[in-house]
This record gives sequence, structure tokens and C-alpha cells, in this order.
Amino acid sequence: MIELEGVPELIDPVMICAFEGWNDAGDAASTAVGHLDREWKGEVFAALDAEDYYDFQVNRPTVALEGGIRKVTWPTTRLSVVRAGGGDKPRDLVLVRGIEPSMRWRSFCNEILGYAHELGVEMVVVLGALLGDTPHTRPVPVSGVTSDPDLARSLDLEESRYEGPTGIVGILQEACTHAGVPAVSLWAAVPHYVSQPPNPKATLALLNRLEDLIGVRIPLGELTEDARAWQLGVDQLAAEDSEVAEYVQSLEEARDTAELPEASGEAIAREFERYLRRRDGQPGPGSHATDTGGGIADGREGGAGGPGSYLRDSSGPSAGASAGTGTGTGSARPRRPSAKDDTAEDDAAEERDENGEGDESGGEQSGGHERPDDDQDD
Repeated sequence: MIELEGVPELIDPVMICAFEGWNDAGDAASTAVGHLDREWKGEVFAALDAEDYYDFQVNRPTVALEGGIRKVTWPTTRLSVVRAGGGDKPRDLVLVRGIEPSMRWRSFCNEILGYAHELGVEMVVVLGALLGDTPHTRPVPVSGVTSDPDLARSLDLEESRYEGPTGIVGILQEACTHAGVPAVSLWAAVPHYVSQPPNPKATLALLNRLEDLIGVRIPLGELTEDARAWQLGVDQLAAEDSEVAEYVQSLEEARDTAELPEASGEAIAREFERYLRRRDGQPGPGSHATDTGGGIADGREGGAGGPGSYLRDSSGPSAGASAGTGTGTGSARPRRPSAKDDTAEDDAAEERDENGEGDESGGEQSGGHERPDDDQDD
């Protein structure tokens, strides 16, 4: 039984989730949730039991000295709540931030949905980041994906058509669908040749898209300057290697000749509206979550009737390995493209052509550069 002591009644709550590991290229998604927690001074009210979901040989605890006393910090997933917006139309956000679990994914999702049910969450938004064939010099592509056709129409999102290995982001979204909870995944594409964290440009792109989705103005702090400095640093490093510079130029040409949503009139209008909102200090275009109708307690037509009933009879997914998130910094040297990259890109393109799907919009794979491992969750 979930007991929530000290958590006040929330206003139009939305749950925002991100998990380190396979779904978090460049640490872009987890850094976005961390930014929200830091800017709005989130208060942790719950943490999942690490013994239930983590292999400590994969995600080891850490030891630190605090006032001369050794303290062990265990890998886990924590939940905090923040009051966003302010003024006449505040909104509460339930922030879920942790590490992709090593096992018992269905129980993990059920526990998170249990908290969402108790808090009256109206919508779940899961952030992710993938490796892609995108140049660092162009706007970061962010895909909004949902499994709910009604939600796709009302929020102008794509319906998920992805097939293949998935991570906890995909499993949590599917759990929400079975529990009758409106759920959206936002995926940022990180250049595969500069995948080392942090990637403030991808984090910024996720927050901008999230701002439009939930109708709340998000303070960006120094993130805009960090993104600009990151791009300048990668520019300088790429310029030092003629092969990398040539490869980046080929990605730019491919991007510029493709149909760019960033260059469309609709996208330009969205960017101008965001500028006006920030200048006037106004919230976003409205509370989309409220418009979808019904909180978790009410469920949705065709749902499973509650968070505890998710996929009891189905097998769990592969537990993915970290997706190109390295241990370096954003100023690390871009990875030199190789013949293996070209072969992987050709194979991925052929597979997309055969399936008639074009570029993957669901964000689970990375254009042939990201591969899950073969470990299975329990």
C-alpha cells in the first residue's frame, strides 16, 4: 500500500519521468528532469526500494564522506513534486528520476503508476534521448509519440509504430496505455558522433517541447548559454579533423534537402509564439492534459481498469545497456566516423524502406548506431 504523508493536494498534476541508461543518450533526458527539480526546488517524497529493481553489480552504490561520516547512496528512482508556473494558473509536476531498472520491469511500472493514481496525475510524459544521424549544427529533432490515437489527434503527436527492442521508456508508456492513463514520450535525437554527456542543446530542445505540451513556462536559467557554448566547442573540435568536418557537412546537406519541420511555417509560428510567451511571462498554449478528459482514477475507455493489472501474462523486454552515454564531457572530441557507421546506416535505411516506415519516429533505436544487450529482466 502506498502512503503519501506530507504531500498536499496537487493542482492539475502531470508526471514527468526520465531514466538514465539505454534511453538517455548524452544524459539529455535525465538532465532535463534534474533541471526542473533544481529550478523549482523539488521536494522528494518517495523512493523505490533499490533491492527490488537493481543489480548492484551493474549499478553500484557509491560511498561519500559527509562530516567525516561515510554514507552509502544506493541506485534507485526517486519521486519529487514541484509547483510550476505560478500566478493565476499554477500546475504541479510529479518528477520521476532514476536509473533504468535491471529487473522486474512490470512491477516497477506498476509501482510508479500506483503513485500516479494516488496523486491524481492527469498525464504521464516520459522523456528519452537516442543516437541519430543528425548534425550538431542544426536544431535538435524532438519527436512526440503516443500509443493513444485520441491523444495523438488532440495534441498533434505521432502514433507509435516502432517495432524492436525497447527500454523502460517504451515499457512505461505501454503500462500507462493498459492502465488507461494518457501518456506521451518525447524523444530528442543526439548526434552519434558526439554522444558524450552532457548535451545541453538536446536537453534544451526537450524542455522547449515539454513546455509546449504541458502549457507551463519553464525557466531555463543558464541552459541556453550552455547549449550555445556546447555547439561552439563541438564546432571547434570538428574543424580540427577534416574527416569529421566532411562527415558533418554531409549530414547537414542531407538534413537541409529533406523535408524539415523546423523550416515549416507551422514550426516557425510555434517558435514565435514561444518567444512572445517568454517575453510576456505568460504560460503556454493551455493545459492539454486537462483537455484529454479524466484522471487516472476515472480510467479511459478500453483500459485495464487500474495500474496494478498491467500485462501480468506477458513477458518482459530486454534490459538495454547504456546507449552511447559515455563518461566524458560535452567538450570531448567527436568520434571519427568509420566504415562501420556507413554500413550500419545503409542497413538501417534498407530495413526502413522494406517496412515502408521511413525514419523511425518512435525513438527506440538510433539509426543503427545503438544496440541493446541481450540481458533479460526477471
